[in-house]
Order: sequence, then C-alpha cells, then structure tokens
Amino acid sequence: MFGYYIDLAMRSLRRNKALTTLMVLAIALGIGASMTTLTVLHVLSGNPLPGRSGTLYYPQIDPRDNSGLMPGKEPPLQLTEIDGFNLLRAKRADRQALMTGGSVPIQPDSAAIDPFYVEARYTTADFFAMFGAPFRYGGGWDAADDEAKARDVVINSGLNERLFGGANSVGRTLHMAGSLFRIVGVLDHWAPSPHFYDLYTGSYGYTEQVFLPLQTALDMHLAHNGSNDCWGNGTGGVGSIYPSSSCVWMQFWVQLDTPAKAADYKQFLIHYSEQQKALGRFVRAPNVRLRNLMQWLAYWQVVPDDVRLQAGLAFGFLLVCLVNTVGLMLAKFLRRAGELSVRRALGASRRALFAQLLVESGVVGLVGGVGGLLLALLGLWVVRHRPSDYAALAHLDPAMLLTTFLMALGASLLAGLLPAWRACQVAPALQLKSN
Repeated sequence: MFGYYIDLAMRSLRRNKALTTLMVLAIALGIGASMTTLTVLHVLSGNPLPGRSGTLYYPQIDPRDNSGLMPGKEPPLQLTEIDGFNLLRAKRADRQALMTGGSVPIQPDSAAIDPFYVEARYTTADFFAMFGAPFRYGGGWDAADDEAKARDVVINSGLNERLFGGANSVGRTLHMAGSLFRIVGVLDHWAPSPHFYDLYTGSYGYTEQVFLPLQTALDMHLAHNGSNDCWGNGTGGVGSIYPSSSCVWMQFWVQLDTPAKAADYKQFLIHYSEQQKALGRFVRAPNVRLRNLMQWLAYWQVVPDDVRLQAGLAFGFLLVCLVNTVGLMLAKFLRRAGELSVRRALGASRRALFAQLLVESGVVGLVGGVGGLLLALLGLWVVRHRPSDYAALAHLDPAMLLTTFLMALGASLLAGLLPAWRACQVAPALQLKSN
C-alpha cells in the first residue's frame, strides 16, 4: 500500500509542477537556513572531550582582599602561582595539571627556514593523560621531570611536519628560546574545540605547537601571553616578566573519577581556604567553586551571542516557510477534492486518504531536504570564509546530515497535517453531484 501511495504522490506532484516547485523551494529555503545556523551552533556548543568531560573539574578559590567585596560574588577565574603549586603538590585528585600560556622562538636547524615564534603551553606532567591527548610518536614527560625543570618538550604534528618532514623526531633536539630541548613526544592531530583548558587565549581556532614543563618555563622566564587579574599592591608584571603574588594568572584542572571524590575535593578547597586565612594570606571567608568541564563552558558562555541570535532567526524563517507550505498544500489538496471523492465513493476510508496525502507531503519534504542540504552546504561554505575564529569548524557531520533530512521530513509532514485533514472532510456526495 505504501508503494501505491508513493506512486500516487509522484503522479500528483508531476501534474502541477509549478505548485510542487514552490512547496519544495519553501521547504528547502527554511531547512537550508536553519541547518546552517544549527550546524554552527552544534559544533560550537559540542563536548570537546566526550567520555571525559564528566570527570574533569576546574577549581576556583578566592585569595583577594576585601576591596569590592560583595556577597555571592564569584571567585577569580584563575589562580595565583602560590595557590596553584600548593594545590598541585597536595595531590588530592586522581590527576591534576597546572598551566599557563605563552609564546617561544624556534631556531630551526635548517638554514632554509627562518626563526619563528610558536604558541606554547607551560604545564605539568598529567596534562596529556588527563585530557586524552593522542601521541603519534613518544609520550609526555613525568612528574620527576617537572621537579627537575627538565629541558623536555612535546611538539604537535604541524610543527613536526614543518621541521622534520613528519618523521619520528623523538630523541632529537629543538633549539627553542636560546636553549636545546629534547623532544620526548609528538602529538597526533589534537585541537580541542573550544579551547576549554584556557579560554583566555581564545575559545576557538587556537592550538599550541609546543608543550613544556611549567617549572622549566618559569625558570627560563619564558614569555607569558595569558590574562592576569591583580588587587591590592599587585600591579602585575611591572619590573618582572610574571605577575606578582597578588595576581591570578594560572589555570588548574583536576580529574576526579567519582562524584564522591568531587564532593571531597570541594571540601578540601574550603579547608585550604580556611587554612590560608589562618595564615594571613586570605582575608575573605571561603569562596570556592568546582565546576565540571561542561558546566565551566556554560558559565563562560563560549557560544557567541550572535550565533544564538542567528539560529533563532533562522528557525523563525523556517516557521514562515512552513506557514507558506501549509497554504500551498491546502490549495493543492482542495483542488483535488473531486479525485479524492471518487476514491471515497469506491470504498477508500478517510484514514486511507489521510495517509495518502501525508505520504505526498513526505515526498515534498524529502525533495526539499535535498535542496535544503545543498543550501546548507553553501551556507557553511560562506561561514568558513568569514573572519571569525570559529569559521573553520563549520562543517556538516553525519549526525547533522541525518538531522537535515529528519527535519525536512518532519516539517513537511507537520505542514501537511492541516491540509490533509481539511481535504478529507469534504463531503463526497457534494463533489460527485457537482461533477
């Protein structure tokens, strides 16, 4: 029976090509616009570390003085160097990583390549295992190398390709910031989006090319590119390459494998704040937060407001297209009242006619979905050529491809409900008598 309905739908659609084209175009335009913006929203609000995000947490404590004190005010978004190392060495989490961002000069061995600067991540040994960074060659350094301020470095695949032609460079040396570093690992392609572990350096389109031990970077006074927030007498960086002790400028992440461990760690942060207040370092009552990765991204509101606005406008446009499609289908179905009445007179039930007209609506939706997909691909191509940091991410993945067709089919069936129901209410006797 379904095949028969398909055959009837194709015949009906071919019978009035102009009206069919208008319906398909209305669905295609609405789907194309909405899927373009929905895809961008999808890639920007996605989980950067599926399967891991629920166990990764960002601790916050409040070491500030009483200036501007307001009840319920959020603690700083970063840590001081002192607090960062205190929490790191407490080792109260399954894994932990203290870090900041910077840039370093590279002196290639080949005279054919001029020296250049690369973005760097100064961090601690657990960084790679905690965030699941994949290695093409070698691996990271260990905690002993952190304490020893080892001249070890992990490079990404892009830098490895540029300097060593993509070969296994583990064990080779890298002339960086006036010193020789031993390459211990080469990352495979890894660029979490958004750049969740340090959103100050940019939410999207940012990746580091070298990773080295934090204490090594501090010992060498390597350039710090991140943000800092100071209070009291802290002026941040005056006369020194790094912010003062009255400034927050480091990021700290912990891995807590169970909710119970997360609850215990939050209590540890409260006790640490009380201890530091007793020592005279903190003056405020304990003010701590412990958000997991997705909660952290939601708090930061990493998805740009203009993307959400565009998505809302696009779905409003889709609604307008559906209203127009309803009108076109209603006109088409009512013009076939005589044909439908003959089918009723020959024994077809209203349910059968309703199913036939919905199948026809579904065919319109599928064809419109193909058109909408082409328009969405064109729209995403335009987005990729915009001067925004997330432009390169605008690609249609298999999930969104399936969503395109499901949305087109659902939209057309929804648009066809009223016209199909209205057409089935026409009295056959009146139509047959008038004909």
